[in-house]
Amino acid sequence: MSFKEKMAWVSALVSVVVAAVYFGVVGARMDGGAVSEIAYQWPMIIAIIATVVASILGAIVMAIGTAVRAEITGEGSVKDIDRKDERDVGIDRRGELIGYYVSSVGVLAALVLAMLRQDQFWIANALYLFLLIGSVVSATAKIVLYRRGF
Repeated sequence: MSFKEKMAWVSALVSVVVAAVYFGVVGARMDGGAVSEIAYQWPMIIAIIATVVASILGAIVMAIGTAVRAEITGEGSVKDIDRKDERDVGIDRRGELIGYYVSSVGVLAALVLAMLRQDQFWIANALYLFLLIGSVVSATAKIVLYRRGF
């Protein structure tokens, strides 16, 4: 498994776990009252920061694991972490494009919510949800392209 494929797995896992925690926390605050009273801002900021930090830590762990495996088994080398061939570039480009399309639909959905004068809670959460979905779809597309061929 290439390092880029491992990073796609890390990205998908981090996005799903952080989103589940965020929506669990915010969902628990929805008690039937007005959504304008729900304090979602700090949990969302923390979720965004947690996604970035967890992705960086995941990259570090994957790099260390790859280096240790190369040292122990003699298969590959530390240079494999930075190795990127034509296939990796194509897969990354295609996966990001697919994720972009999904995120774009979400931005349009948030725009419609804004035009309908919905509460900021719904607009912000729609944007966050579709950015997360775009990230997961992008990572999933990359994994599928690595596994099934490009």
